[in-house]
Amino acid sequence: MVTTSTEMRTRGTHRSNAVPLSNRQGIESLTREQLIEDFLAVRATTERLAEMLSPEDQNLQSMPCASPVKWHRAHTTWFFETFVIKPRNPNWRETDPTWRYLFNSYYNGVGDQYPRPQRGLISRPNVDEVDRYRRAVDDGMLALIENAANAQWTELTDIIRLGLNHEQQHQELIATDLKHGFSHNPMYPAWTECPPPCEGREPPLHWLGFDERIAEIGAMEDGCFCFDNEMPRHREVVEAFELASRPVTCGEFLAFMQDGGYDNPDLWLSDGWAWLRETGTRAPMYWQQDEGGQWWLYTLGGLRRVDPLETLAHVSFYEACAYAQWAGARLPTEAEWEIAATATTDRSGPFAEDGRFHPRAVNPDTPPDTAAGLFGNVWEWTASSYAPYPGFKAPPGAVGEYNGKFMANQMVLRGGSCATPEGHVRATYRNFFYPPDRWQFSGIRLARIR
Repeated sequence: MVTTSTEMRTRGTHRSNAVPLSNRQGIESLTREQLIEDFLAVRATTERLAEMLSPEDQNLQSMPCASPVKWHRAHTTWFFETFVIKPRNPNWRETDPTWRYLFNSYYNGVGDQYPRPQRGLISRPNVDEVDRYRRAVDDGMLALIENAANAQWTELTDIIRLGLNHEQQHQELIATDLKHGFSHNPMYPAWTECPPPCEGREPPLHWLGFDERIAEIGAMEDGCFCFDNEMPRHREVVEAFELASRPVTCGEFLAFMQDGGYDNPDLWLSDGWAWLRETGTRAPMYWQQDEGGQWWLYTLGGLRRVDPLETLAHVSFYEACAYAQWAGARLPTEAEWEIAATATTDRSGPFAEDGRFHPRAVNPDTPPDTAAGLFGNVWEWTASSYAPYPGFKAPPGAVGEYNGKFMANQMVLRGGSCATPEGHVRATYRNFFYPPDRWQFSGIRLARIR
């Protein structure tokens, strides 16, 4: 029996979670139906994130490096139209040629871009028009997958997998950008249920030892999805080290604050101290203190008290380094982090599928020889600059701009967060942000010399 595009679209929207393409065995094993289901599931997840938002919510932009929800929805659609449909369908009719300019993010190879800091000024096209744009491109994508020649299957699947993982990145940005925008509203609007406080005891901290080694770092060429910046797999000499069994908690960071951590220049990098003086930062992002000295924080479920047992989030690389110095430790390198992540089976999260969109405490009953919380919960700052691996070569064409041109002046984070789709993260995944950035769910895990 032939399944129509409409039937497949309907089936996809009822799936609760997207099947993680990164976990497929390889391009060759993907059937057309599997690829269509994955495509529809990812696209439906984006729509579920937006369905409880008003048009005003969807056009909110609170800072230059955040984007409106409506723009994220349109841009991810533009990606499929620009890089998948148009090169393969000469009869494709664009909804509006101006949208090539409005929704191009940074791909210079395909044209100019509307200024990023002004995306919140794009009141038109409106939300309904973006809805129709997404549906039209979805139809074009389904037809392309259904009718693709076998000889084109590997190439087509490869670019679609990139587009789906790209959209999952923007799903995370929808949550983090929206949180930043909502945090400026004194009504403290809620997008999810308010996360309940943690119960039980503080999770103990253990130091896990790792011997010196020549480690294989990076993704393997096994057909499973990875971004180009995760390759090529290469060898690195790694000295013996110890890694904390869990990330830093809010209570531990409160102790740093109460001990004058934000006032002691000996703890801070020079650039970090200059950033501190310039911004007047006194606490993690979204924290505020009331007249009685109680600390509160804004969550996507509204305002509530800081829970000392919870995993810390929304700190910059500068704050992470200062805390590590205060604690008599350091941040792990990304190679050290990957060694530990490769050795663990713990994926307790939370991830985006949980709908919590806020960190929680790691399980206090985690075995002492296990690195808890490496995947999900919070992105963990590393001490490694974002740079190409030995032998890295960006793909040709505009798609090659995806990662390679950003390999300067940023730091690597690992592990995913409570806003990351579970199937989107893996031990080799390299995220990257500038040292002052902290609107992402970014936290701290300590390391030290063994």
